[in-house]
Amino acid sequence: QVQLVESGGGLVQPGGSLRLSCVASGFTQSLRVYAIGWFRQAPGREREGVSCISPGDEGTYYTDSVKGRFSISRDNAKNTVYLEMNNLKPEDTAVYYCAVNGLCPRPKVYQYDYWGRGTQVTVSS
Repeated sequence: QVQLVESGGGLVQPGGSLRLSCVASGFTQSLRVYAIGWFRQAPGREREGVSCISPGDEGTYYTDSVKGRFSISRDNAKNTVYLEMNNLKPEDTAVYYCAVNGLCPRPKVYQYDYWGRGTQVTVSS
C-alpha cells in the first residue's frame, strides 16, 4: 500500500525557514523513477503546484512566487523528498502536500496519482 507522510511544518516568523519532508513507502520501484511534486493549499484557494523534481533528478521546477527561496531535493535511499523553504512570507501560509507520479515541470493536481495528507505551514509574527 502506497503511503506518503509529510512532516516539518509549523509556525514560523516572516523571514524564517522550514524544511518539509515527505517519506514514501509501498512503491514497487525506486522513488527515483517518479516525478515528485510539492503542492500547497491556502484557505479559500485552490491547491497549487509549488515545486517538483523530475524522474532521475534531471530537473527541478519552482513556481515564480517561491523561486530563489525554496529548494526541492530527494534522498532516494531514504525514500524521502525535501522542500527547503527560506525567507518565508505570510503568503506562504498553507497546507503543503507531496505527491508522486505526475509531470514535471509545471505540476498540476490532476496529473499526480498519490498524495500525502499534508503538513500545515503558518508564517506569522
